[in-house]
Amino acid sequence: MRVLVVDHDTACARSVVHLLRKNGYAAWSVGTGAAALELHHQADLVLIDLGLRDLDGLQVCADIRAAADTPIIAITERTTELERVLCLKSGCDDCLDKPYGVQELMARVEAVLRRARPAMNCSRIVHGPLQIDVARREAYLSGKQLSLTRKEFDLLHTLASRPGTVFSRRELMARVWQKSVATTAGRTIDTHVNSLRNKLGDKSWILTVRGVGFRLGRGMTMAA
Repeated sequence: MRVLVVDHDTACARSVVHLLRKNGYAAWSVGTGAAALELHHQADLVLIDLGLRDLDGLQVCADIRAAADTPIIAITERTTELERVLCLKSGCDDCLDKPYGVQELMARVEAVLRRARPAMNCSRIVHGPLQIDVARREAYLSGKQLSLTRKEFDLLHTLASRPGTVFSRRELMARVWQKSVATTAGRTIDTHVNSLRNKLGDKSWILTVRGVGFRLGRGMTMAA
């Protein structure tokens, strides 16, 4: 699991990164909100100190949440109920007051990841005749392996990880192409969606939700 630590205090960030790595996480840090907005798509969880110097911490959280569903834990010195409510309304999954204990920090990280990303702990996703072997990066339809490019697999895996969820184009760009903004986003996604539909043999496997994005469908093979 990859954890992005956002904190302008270099010494504090270094200490938290060391703690996370000691507990088996792939962690790294940045010191600005701008850097967090550029790199959050590479993380499975964002641990952010709201006392940033370049941008408002709550707005950074809100912008991350608008682009993706990456879990966010906010760290703040503000202890009022209002501030905690604002953290949650900005898209944070949890908030932690300073000073905090290392055991509490690790427990909250584990709890948020467990709640927010249960699908990431699955080595295989089964959706009717569609099966995805996450570890081996292989996908099968009715027992036949699909010949997918790297991005096609990532796109299919993303949609299948939460089959009832509509993913926006912006979120798909962040998750699959690791880009928060792209002028050719629509064309890029549509090209890969069309290619995937062809390889799955049925357009109803990937449904377009007009004005929103895409979600995994059921396919004609599941209707039989």
